[in-house]
Amino acid sequence: MGIRTGQQYLDRLNAMTPHVVIDGEVVSEKIAEHPAFRNVAQSYAKLFDMQHNPAYQEALTYASPSTGDLVNASFLVPRTVEDLKRRRRAISTWAESSNGFLGRSGDYMNSALTALSTAEKWFAQADPKFGENIRKYYEWARENDVLATHTLIPPQVNRSVSGSEQMGGQLTAHIVEEREDGIVISGARMLATIAPIADELLVFPSTVLRGTPEDAPYSFAFAIPNDAPGLRYLCRTSLYNGGSTHDEPLASRYEEMDAVAIFDKVFVPSERIFMLGNPQLCNAFYTETGAGALMTHQVVTRTIAKSEFFLGLASELADSIGIDGFQHIQEDIAELIMDVEIGKALVRASEADAQLNEAGMMLPRWSTLNAARNWYPKIAQRFPQIIRKFSASGLMALPGEADVNSEARADIDMYLQGKTLTGPERVRLFKLAFDASISGFSGRQSLYEYFFFGDPVRMAGALVNTYDREPVRARVREFLNRQD
Repeated sequence: MGIRTGQQYLDRLNAMTPHVVIDGEVVSEKIAEHPAFRNVAQSYAKLFDMQHNPAYQEALTYASPSTGDLVNASFLVPRTVEDLKRRRRAISTWAESSNGFLGRSGDYMNSALTALSTAEKWFAQADPKFGENIRKYYEWARENDVLATHTLIPPQVNRSVSGSEQMGGQLTAHIVEEREDGIVISGARMLATIAPIADELLVFPSTVLRGTPEDAPYSFAFAIPNDAPGLRYLCRTSLYNGGSTHDEPLASRYEEMDAVAIFDKVFVPSERIFMLGNPQLCNAFYTETGAGALMTHQVVTRTIAKSEFFLGLASELADSIGIDGFQHIQEDIAELIMDVEIGKALVRASEADAQLNEAGMMLPRWSTLNAARNWYPKIAQRFPQIIRKFSASGLMALPGEADVNSEARADIDMYLQGKTLTGPERVRLFKLAFDASISGFSGRQSLYEYFFFGDPVRMAGALVNTYDREPVRARVREFLNRQD
């Protein structure tokens, strides 16, 4: 089959029967037509359609090694540095089309599956069938252009104890039965972003298991359809308020729903199980297979597009009201320029220093990507702050699209014009600034990016504990011992 069209994606979505709860309503059919999911589903459909557009097809696709059909380039197993650059070009093409606001575009989990598919030897430490299962699943996802999301952390109930100790171990998703043909899962997992509009849910290890026998029932990796019997999604309230693309330019397009995944005796067939038991292997699921490196390569590439968006928006705002010549404004714009260039430098450095792993996959340098994923969540918090600073009271003096098209138009033309923009043009620009800096949508974006890879404090600790500092420490010791 190969690459899907947007309509094929929407048709498949509407044919599924998930159990989705949102605002007290249960949605189980025609999910792509529901007001809470319709617009973002359309945005995802446009990504699929881009694969068929001659202007983007070469960047976004490659020929399947098994069928020759065109498939998404995020499924390309990198064997050379050029392959990594090829993957980055595809990721950038999608990211730039959404300005980095679609954090769960298909290339994210595609990157994980691509790396995992090469790690059969690693999976064989537990059972050779797991490596075979993940390779076959990857090939199926590649040939059917599957959109997958994932869930990996336990509910936020009592973080002072492990999952096995919460409510007698019944709270967190866990194995309640092992059968010859599969396993049965009950409990809950967070946080399944875009789950209602995905084809598949990947349930991967949380990587914070203690490695004790008590953690075995919580140690697994598997994939299930979005509408698997017994699977329920409990969604938050939408941050899109029903406005037009004029009044809610970002939320109306990119409001990715987050959901708690609840497993009520969900059956997972054997062929869709990728790991079972083995808490210690689950803890190394991302690092030792290369999945973490390819996923982070995708994320850093996406966030470059987002940084560029905020640089462009801040520059447009400054020019529109004539503040671009002030030095304190230029200082903030310079900060955004540095953020863009540092992001580009980090992803390219990771490629330049890439090395083949034991499976023959070319992996970008992890220490560089690890630095990037520790750096970006913090600097990204500055983006909406800068937009608020530039816009100031302009964010609170914003009539809506209906006002622009009403008898108030003359007042808008006169009193809300900018240095370089008409009144309606300035209103539209500042509506974008509002949605990027103080709306509910923007607040969720800031939170999402800050905790994207987990607790920043824990991440910093992991960076310190895994980075080889001995060479630079040795230089210091050598200097101290010099007599010249």
